[in-house]
Formats: sequence, structure tokens, C-alpha cells
Amino acid sequence: MSNILDDQAALAALDSLGGLRALWGLPEQCADAFRLPDGVTIPEAGALSNVVVSGLGGSAIGGDLLRVWAADRMAVPVTVNRDYRLPAFVGEDSLVFCVSYSGNTEETLAAYADAREKGARTVVLTSGGRLKEMAAGDGVSVITVPAGISPRSATGYLFLPMLKVLYRLGLVADPDREMRELVAHLAGVREEIGPAVPGDGNPAKQLARRLFGKLPVIWGVSGTTEVVAMRFKGQINENAKAPAYWSVLPELNHNEINGIEGPDNVLKLLSVVFLRDPGDHPRVGLRVDITRRIIAGKVDVTELTARGIGRLARTYDLVYRGDYTSVYLAALYGVDPGPVPVIERLKKELAGL
Repeated sequence: MSNILDDQAALAALDSLGGLRALWGLPEQCADAFRLPDGVTIPEAGALSNVVVSGLGGSAIGGDLLRVWAADRMAVPVTVNRDYRLPAFVGEDSLVFCVSYSGNTEETLAAYADAREKGARTVVLTSGGRLKEMAAGDGVSVITVPAGISPRSATGYLFLPMLKVLYRLGLVADPDREMRELVAHLAGVREEIGPAVPGDGNPAKQLARRLFGKLPVIWGVSGTTEVVAMRFKGQINENAKAPAYWSVLPELNHNEINGIEGPDNVLKLLSVVFLRDPGDHPRVGLRVDITRRIIAGKVDVTELTARGIGRLARTYDLVYRGDYTSVYLAALYGVDPGPVPVIERLKKELAGL
């Protein structure tokens, strides 16, 4: 295995779209993102019965982060829509965030039109494109995020403005203290796992080497690390251009764990990463311990435990480590983490080009 991970010049040369640069700037991105809704006119909350975030890919992960963060803090549910149509329950008592970093995601454009037709209170989060044009023409609130980075590098911009809107509407308590802790915590984490830190003292580089040549299986916990598991899997897919899979406890204890009886030649390819959080239900924590013992010796196993005081810091602690790991894994495979040619081909074929 090459020593490219400790060659900063080689890492930069491989990274054509500046993914590592964007990763390094995540603390500042989060601070900036939380300020973006300031000064933007947003619809009155009124008697809301639900909040829906409609988006795809990197533009939908922010909705999932919001859903988990708000689950025990809001009196109304947050759901995430990854479809052309919104759920039937969406109506005038709904708040719909239409999120598309590019502003041209066809599913989100269709969902925006559906939200308008249903009379939902709507907020658009985008860097521009057709979505911003439509919203501006309709007099819909638009929060404009900076352009120039890939959607998967913009989780702060695609999540935290929604949190600020919910606070401004009086739906959640002031998250300012959690936000300040988040920014400070991430600034410390990048000093541990950034490109300048050698591999022998860099946990993200070490994990990338552990996943190299393996099939990563990321296991999170429902209600805490589930979104991070999905994010980690997606980052490996997009950055390292490699397969990866994710699931959650306790659900996987009722089905997926039985796959450990599979053929040895398949099992030896797997590398399971458990994601834990101090806020996990005690019984689920016990399930993780038992599950790890059951699969030990049959597949490669490691775990990451979220650090930080507030929920935002703990969640992003794992997101940040997973993101860096995926870019380092891309370097080990000798691939540019930036371009996503398969996705671009799909878009062109859908457009009939």
C-alpha cells in the first residue's frame, strides 16, 4: 500500500475539486451557515402539524440530520422526502424545506411545485439554479448558500440554516450554545485528522487503511448515529468510488446479523464499523457489545464513539471523521474523490443527451 496519505502534495494533486480544502473549512462553514437565514423573511409558523425536508443525496442528508436532532425537541414531526411527490399529508399546515444545492435537481423541482400546489409554507435552500428562479418568481423565501463546492461537502450549509429557521419560528429552543460548541469541537478534530497529521497518529488515515480492499459495512444506532452511518456509506461511494453498505441497530439484530453465517470467502471481505453515541439507549448499547462479540473473529470489526457534549458536536464529530476517512480511502485507491462520472452519465441519459 502506497504512502500517499502522508504526501500532502500528492493528495492535493489527486483531489481536483478541492474536497480536502472544503473539509478543512467545515468549522467555518458551520458558523457561516447558521447565520445565513438572518435577514431572510420566512413564513409565519402558525399552527404547523409537520415539517418536511425534500431533497436528494447530499441535499437530503441535512434533512436527516435535522430529523434526528429534533426528534425529542419538537412537538411536530420532521420527515425527509426523496421523491418527485410530497406525502399526501402535506398541506397548508406544513412547513416544507425544498433543498437542492445546485438548484436544478429534477425531483426537488417537482416537489417544490407540489408544495406550492398543496399550499404548504415553503422555504428554499439552494445556491441558485432553476429552483431559486422559481422561488423568487413566486415570492417564496430563499436562503442562498455559497456555490462552488460539491453538495457532499456542504452539509453545514444544507442543514444548519434549517435549524436556524425552526428557532426563528419558535419551534425549538435557542441552539446557539450547541452551535458554538460544534464549531470549536470541529476545529479541534481537524487538528487530529487533517492531511498534515502523519498516518501513525491520524485515526482517519488508519481507518482508511483498515477499510482498503474491504467491503465497508457501517452500523449505526436508530435515533443517534443512524444518519452518520448512511452518510459514511454514501461518502465512500462518492469519494472512494467503492461499494459500501449501512444499517442500524436494533433493527439489524432481527435480520442482518444472521448473515454472519454466510460463506467464509464473503465474510473475509467485510469490515464492520460500529458507530456509537453516549446518548444511545442502554439496551442498544448492550446490543452493540453482544453483536460485536458474536461477529468477532468472523469479520473485521472496529468502532467509533462520538465525542462532544451537545448532540450537534457529537453527530458532526462522527460525520467529520467519516468524511476524512472516505477521502483518504479514495487516495489509497488512486482515484480523484471529486468527480462522480456515473452520476453525471445517469443525469445525461435521463435528460436524453
